[in-house]
Amino acid sequence: MIASLLLMGSFCRAQAGEQPQVLTALQAQGLTIMDEFEVGGGLRGFAAASADRPMAVYITSDGHAIVGTRLNSQGETVDQAILHQLASKPLSDMQWAQLEAANSVLDGQADAPRILYTFTDPNCPYCHSFWEAARPWVDAGKVQIHHIMVGIIKQDSAGKAAAILSAADPSAALLEHEQNHAKGGIAASQDIPADILQTLSDNKQLMLSMGFRGTPGIVVRGPDGILTKFSGMPQGNQLEEALGPR
Repeated sequence: MIASLLLMGSFCRAQAGEQPQVLTALQAQGLTIMDEFEVGGGLRGFAAASADRPMAVYITSDGHAIVGTRLNSQGETVDQAILHQLASKPLSDMQWAQLEAANSVLDGQADAPRILYTFTDPNCPYCHSFWEAARPWVDAGKVQIHHIMVGIIKQDSAGKAAAILSAADPSAALLEHEQNHAKGGIAASQDIPADILQTLSDNKQLMLSMGFRGTPGIVVRGPDGILTKFSGMPQGNQLEEALGPR
C-alpha cells in the first residue's frame, strides 16, 4: 500500500481531478498508475505497473482502456523509452531502496563493487548451492551478497534464521551454517525474540512483494538502474549474469 501511494504521487500531483474513470477500475484490480505521457492520435497514454512489470495503458476518446504494446507503421514497438523513464526506473529505485532497508546478513567484503540481494531460507538446498557457486566472486572481493533471511521451508527454518540474525556476528554465523549445511547447519533457536519474528515476517512480505514465491530469490541492479531478478538457482550463463565476470 505504501509503495503504491509513493508511486502514485507524481501522477496525482500532475493529473489531480483528471483521471479517467476506467483507471480507477484498473487500480481496484491491482494496477498501479505511475504517470501520464504524450501519445497523440486521440489517445491518452499512462505508464503503469502490474506487480513489478511495467506496462502502458491507452485511453480512447470514449473512455475505454487498452492495455498492451503500441506499434508504429513499420511494426516496431514504441513508448518503451518513456515506460523505462516513468515506470521501470521508478519501480527499480523503490524496490532497491526496500532491499537496502531490509535486515540482511552480509556475505563478502562491504566495499566489493557488485551488490546482490538474495532471499535465503537456511534449509534451502538451492540457496546453499548458490552460496557455494558464488565463492570465487565473493572470495575475490568482486561481489557482496546480502542474505535476507526467511523461514518458510521447514519447521525449524525460522529458528535457524533467527540463530543467524541474533548472533553477535551474523556474517560469521551464516558462514558457519553454510560450511556445515550437509550436517544440518546452525542449531535452531528454540525461543525466538519478538523483534526477530517481526524481521522474518517483514522479510517474507518483502520477498512476496518482489514476486518471489520461493528461495533463493536473487536481485541485482544493472548499470541503468533496472533490477534483474533470478527465481531459484541461476543456471548456465545466468550465474555470470547475476555475479558478473569472474
